[in-house]
Amino acid sequence: MEPHQHTGNDRDPGLQPERTRLAWRRTTLAGTVATVLAVKAALHNGPSAPGIAVAALCCALWLAFLAVAHRRIRVLAEGGEPTTLTPRHAGTAALCTVALAACAVALIL
Repeated sequence: MEPHQHTGNDRDPGLQPERTRLAWRRTTLAGTVATVLAVKAALHNGPSAPGIAVAALCCALWLAFLAVAHRRIRVLAEGGEPTTLTPRHAGTAALCTVALAACAVALIL
């Protein structure tokens, strides 16, 4: 085996967990901005039942994404080899992102 090759057991993650942690933070910040803008757009013409419902939905989706992201950021910040993101958490993050985008489209149309 050449000196630069690694076996599966001695994998050095390098800075990858740190980059992933920072990506989760950036995504959370982008979601926060999107949620604030969505709430502002939903309530732009004054409070109405549909506007309040969309604003509440956006906030709920943001909070669900924030919970998943915070958990992942905490795992990545612990150091060592991070655990794999579970399908449930990955699905929740993806669902919240897509649903928040759908709310934005609904507000624009």
